[in-house]
Amino acid sequence: MRGECKSVYIGIDDTDSRNGMCTTYLVKVLVEKLKDSGMDLIGPPRLVRLNPNIPWKTRGNGAVCIRVGKGYGEKKVVGEIEGEKIYAFKYGKDGELDLNDIIPLLKDYFVLEEPTTNPGIVISKKKLPEWLYWNAVRNVLNIEFVERVLKENNAKFFKFKNGRGIIGASASIAWRARKFTYELLTYLPEDKWKEQRYIDENSVIEMDKKTRYTFDNYDYENNYVAISPHSKTPVLFGIRGLEPEELIKAKDMIKSTPYNAWFLFLTNQGTDEHLVKRRIKKVKEYQNVILRGKVVKEARKIEGGHAIFQIEDSTGKIDCAAYEPTKNFRNTINKLKVGDEVEVYGSVRDEPRTINIEKIRILRLAEIRVKVANPRCPKCGRRMESLGRGKGYRCRKCRIKLPEDAAEFKILDREIKERWYEVPVIARRHLSMPLKIKEMKSFKIF
Repeated sequence: MRGECKSVYIGIDDTDSRNGMCTTYLVKVLVEKLKDSGMDLIGPPRLVRLNPNIPWKTRGNGAVCIRVGKGYGEKKVVGEIEGEKIYAFKYGKDGELDLNDIIPLLKDYFVLEEPTTNPGIVISKKKLPEWLYWNAVRNVLNIEFVERVLKENNAKFFKFKNGRGIIGASASIAWRARKFTYELLTYLPEDKWKEQRYIDENSVIEMDKKTRYTFDNYDYENNYVAISPHSKTPVLFGIRGLEPEELIKAKDMIKSTPYNAWFLFLTNQGTDEHLVKRRIKKVKEYQNVILRGKVVKEARKIEGGHAIFQIEDSTGKIDCAAYEPTKNFRNTINKLKVGDEVEVYGSVRDEPRTINIEKIRILRLAEIRVKVANPRCPKCGRRMESLGRGKGYRCRKCRIKLPEDAAEFKILDREIKERWYEVPVIARRHLSMPLKIKEMKSFKIF
């Protein structure tokens, strides 16, 4: 494929491991190669998260896609390498690029020694069918099926080991960005990847408070910096938000180990696009669902500190879990009562079949009546005695009997309200939409 294409799409996935590397870094590698070839980015690079419930994912289950060609028209800054600004153009036309040079270049960065890492590269002259993305973000696709789709669309693909990465790579090209956010990622020099890195916690808090449209920067309940990865990857930190210009300013507010490159990605993070409304009977393993039902069993604590309760709809019952990493979110779950109507957002665990909650919307709180005293005799005014559970009351003196509901009750003051509750930032998934975003305005792709 040399000089044949009017803006080629390149999708890459499953190149990292649980302990290192990052697929997004390959965008930097590709862009440096593009500069040498006189080619340009057409539109911003894309970071596309896929089904977070897939058991064989490496870490965040994110694929990347770039579109390359000879750029023209409006251009905007989407990155910087060694002080040199990187631009993305709005339009692209024919350009000459030997894509065969790219494969060995990228392969040098694949963590092939990791058993669960199975990279894939897809190169296409056109956007792939959108349904491919929706299936990859909500369901499970197999490699053979995706290969057939790629061949039908005249796309080239390259598999390493079992090549499972072609699934995510294809989905990243198929994504239409109907909902989107942005993430700005900073990268360390390659000789610094294994070294200790530093991010000033106070600077993260200050940035979070000074920026309006960023999100999930810091967890104030758990004193947790959420912008830096857990393992020693090429990424120093990443800031998520809705306004590109604000993100570019936000990175300069962070005091940290020096970095030598950054890129701004268009992404499906924070969109809830992995979730689908289901009835309980239709729930299947590896899905991510929205379920509406009534609480039929209140939360119980199990080993590990997890809180489990049960809901039902007209089709069945299912357990819902707030696991220990959700921290104080479990306090909300523990206050649910039988009869409360809720909407649960989360992923399906197969064994035992349970919903791992990302957020919950309390639609209606049941009225809980608590007995405070036996009734008074309507004749003599004395407190009546109970005849036993469910049998009512009797006055010893007057021999008058009253039913069970004649007792004096008070309405329990519920400690939770009919509103949204979400897990803390420390337990937030990439695709899960923070409640903060629901209050923000919409934006156009730049």
